[in-house]
Amino acid sequence: MYRVWNFITSYSLFLIGGAILALIWANTNAESYHHFVEFVLIDDFIIGHLHDDGHGHVVRTLTLHYLVNDVLMALFFAIAAKEVWEAVILENGSLRGKKAATPLVATLGGMVGPISVYLGLALVFGSETYSAVANGWAIPTATDIAFSYLVGRMVFGAGHPAVRFLLLLAIADDAAGLLILAIFYPSGDLAPVWLLLSLGAAIGVFVLFNWLPRYLDRGDQLRTRSTWVRKKLSFWPYLIAGCLSWYGFQESGLHPALGLLPIVPTIPHADRAFGFFADAERHLHDLLNEIEHALKVPVEIILGMFGLLNAGVEFSSMGPATWLVLAGLLIGKPVGIFLFGWLAARPLGLGLPEGMRIIDLVVIGCVAAIGFTVSLFVASVAFDAGPVQDAAKMGALFSFFAAVVAIIVGKMLRVEKKDV
Repeated sequence: MYRVWNFITSYSLFLIGGAILALIWANTNAESYHHFVEFVLIDDFIIGHLHDDGHGHVVRTLTLHYLVNDVLMALFFAIAAKEVWEAVILENGSLRGKKAATPLVATLGGMVGPISVYLGLALVFGSETYSAVANGWAIPTATDIAFSYLVGRMVFGAGHPAVRFLLLLAIADDAAGLLILAIFYPSGDLAPVWLLLSLGAAIGVFVLFNWLPRYLDRGDQLRTRSTWVRKKLSFWPYLIAGCLSWYGFQESGLHPALGLLPIVPTIPHADRAFGFFADAERHLHDLLNEIEHALKVPVEIILGMFGLLNAGVEFSSMGPATWLVLAGLLIGKPVGIFLFGWLAARPLGLGLPEGMRIIDLVVIGCVAAIGFTVSLFVASVAFDAGPVQDAAKMGALFSFFAAVVAIIVGKMLRVEKKDV
C-alpha cells in the first residue's frame, strides 16, 4: 500500500490546503478572490471559454480558471483513467471477474441512491427549486477516492477486506463519473465531427508508436525497435497526440478535461495488473507507468490549484442546493450501496470478500459519501457561476462530515479493525 499512502499524503494535503485558503480568501475579500480566479491570461486565443467580444464576434479567452479546470485537470483524469483501464483490461485486473461483481453492483447503488434522494427532495422543495437545481443531479454521485481511502483505513484498519472493496467501488465510481461528464455535461454546443481528430490521434499514435514496433519485433527477443521507440521518443508522440485529442474535445463541445482519455489506452503498458496503487508498480518501467510517475508532482500542484480556484465560496451562499447535495451523499450513498450490495451478495449469490459482513456495507456507504474533488468539479460544470453553483459547491465541501459519520457508524456497528 506504499503508493496509496503517497497518493493520500501528497494529493490530499495539497488539495485541502488549496481549498482552505480559498475559503478564507473568499470570505475575507470576495472581490479580489473572484478577480484572481477569472484572471485573463490570453484574450482571443485558440483555447479558452467562448464568449462574445462585444463586436459580434465569438472568441475564446484563456483564463486562469479555464487553464486549471479544463486544461490541466485533464492530467488528473488521465491518471484516474489509467487505473481504470489497467483494472479492466489487464490480467488479474481488479475490475475483472466475479471478485469485482458485488463492488460494481454496489457502485450502481451508490449512484442511483444519491440521484433519487437529490431529485426527490428537490421536488419536495417545489417546482421552482427543482428547476433551479435539477441539472446538478450528478454532483452527489461522486466519491473522492483519496479521502475515502484514508477514512476507510481509519475505520476498518489497513488489513480489512472492506478497504479493498471500498477502493474498487471508488475507482468504478470514478469511471462512471467520467462517462456522466462526457455524456450529460458538454461544455458547449455539440460538434461531434471534431471527435474524429481525437480518434485519429489515438489510432495514429497507437499504430505508429505501439503496435508497429512490436509487429516488426516479431522473433526478436531483444525487442530492438520497441526499445528504441521507448527510449528515444519516450512520451513525446503521446504528448502530441494528447494535445490533438484535447483540442478535438474542446471543439466538439465535450468537456476538454476528458480529452486525454482516448490516448491513455494507446500507451504501452505492463502485461498484468497488480491492483490499484499496488506497491509492485514502483518497479514497473513500461511507458504508461513511467508517465504516471513523472506526473506525480505536477498533478499534486494542479490539485492544489484546483482547490484554490473552485472551493472559494462564501458561507452566506448556502441554499437548497447545499442541503440537496449533502442529503444525496450522506443519505443516498449509504442506502444505495447497502441495498444494491445486499442484492448482489445475497439474492444474486455473488457474495462478499471473506471476513466482511453485510452490515459493513452501511459503513462503506458512509465513507464513500465523501464527494469533494469530483463533486466540486461536477458542480462547476453543472451550473453557471452564481448562487446555485456556490451553494452546490458548499455541499461538496461539507461532505467532509461524512468522515465523522462513518467513524461514528463504524463504532455503533462494532466494526472490528484489522491492521494487518
